[in-house]
Parts: sequence; structure tokens; C-alpha cells
Amino acid sequence: MTGDPGVDALIQQWAAEREQSAEDREADRIASAWLADMPQAPPGIPGQRARTGSTGWAPLEAADPGYVEAMRDRLPEVPVDLLSAAAGWWQMIGPVAEAEKWWDAGLSPLDQRALDYRAAGLTPADLGKRLGPMTVLQHLRRGSAPAWCVARLARQRRDAG
Repeated sequence: MTGDPGVDALIQQWAAEREQSAEDREADRIASAWLADMPQAPPGIPGQRARTGSTGWAPLEAADPGYVEAMRDRLPEVPVDLLSAAAGWWQMIGPVAEAEKWWDAGLSPLDQRALDYRAAGLTPADLGKRLGPMTVLQHLRRGSAPAWCVARLARQRRDAG
């Protein structure tokens, strides 16, 4: 699907968890009918200050629609709710443009390891750099620690300078 075995396994696991038996579907139908009878209030968060003038709920979206749309363009076969869940994490990186740099560098939009790589000090441009016979991304996919890659890159820069 995405070319990354770890991400493909995650998608397959997610899909298997969503497959339901007839008994599960009946339980969901009953729960949905019961919930449909309840008064609906939109999800949200309570106002933080009394002086804001609003004592109701502020609407809350789980993920930035821009992220979800960008991810849908890259992974059209993945269900929207999985994309939305992943987008909720990716939006912590920053703007969509920065996330797209990670995606263009070889990480799937569903791969949350980029958050760890970024926290360790790697950039999307670092993923294509060579450390010996392999690129940084190849090292990471084979289990090398992001901190090890950062240290090797720093030593490589120091030796070159």
C-alpha cells in the first residue's frame, strides 16, 4: 500500500479491528438507535474564562482539515478516520508544508516515527544523506536509533569542515 512494511502492517491491523461480526453489527445498530433518541449537543470544550461571554461549548475538530486533505491526496485508499487520527499527530509538527517535506523525504503520512526523528534533531533533508553505504532513512528503517544518526551526521560534518 504505502511501501513501508511497518505502516502497511498498521493499516492491515486497523482494518482487521474494524471488521465486525453480525453480533457486533447488531450491538452497534442498537447503540446507534438508542443514542439517536438522546438530545444531540456538538462536541467541544467549555469556555475558559467567564468574561468571554460564552458559557456554552466551543466546537472542537480533532484534526486540521488541511492535513486530512493532504494525506488523502497521498493515500487515497486509506479510510478517512485513520487519516484523521494520524493527522491529529502530524499537525503537532507544524504547518502542512513541513509535514509534506517529511513525506517527500520517504516517510508515509501514517508513519508517526517522524515525530521521534524530528525530536532527535533530524530534518527531512537529513534522511537522504549517506552514512556509509546507506542513507539515514535506510539506517532508521533497519532499527538504528535517531540519536545515533544525528551523532554520525554531526561527526561527518565536523570531519568534512
